[in-house]
Amino acid sequence: MASHHTPDLTQQPPRSPRVRLGGYSILPRMLDKGRAAIAGKSGEYHYNCPMDQRLLTFLGIDAEALTKELATGHGDGEVLAWIQKHAKHQHNEAETGAWSAQAEQRVPSDVESREFFHDIHRKTAPKREDIATWFELLDVDDYVTFGGKA
Repeated sequence: MASHHTPDLTQQPPRSPRVRLGGYSILPRMLDKGRAAIAGKSGEYHYNCPMDQRLLTFLGIDAEALTKELATGHGDGEVLAWIQKHAKHQHNEAETGAWSAQAEQRVPSDVESREFFHDIHRKTAPKREDIATWFELLDVDDYVTFGGKA
């Protein structure tokens, strides 16, 4: 069994949602948050948040089942193999790439999401005019949360 490093999300952010594993954006970040939650080191981060749920729905994977898999201590490659074996929705490389590219471009679409988005934007990087997508917001929020200046 390959071991992995359990991130302490009170000390550092999870991987960017842009980082891909098996072609899936969001996945490495979700794995970091899941492992941290199991270890009681999630800080302000939430495993199985709406963004995670979009990926889980695309895959057809249950969040609790994935949590159990993460609790085994398997590394990213083994978890990816487990996901590929257990996903109810099998996707080819082109479908996965298209989904990930679309996820990278997602913007808040309803009023409640826009208010939430703008609240975080206002707190972390009020002078930045280049923050439009969720991934851009998460990257700057992670950076600022751990001492960076926007």
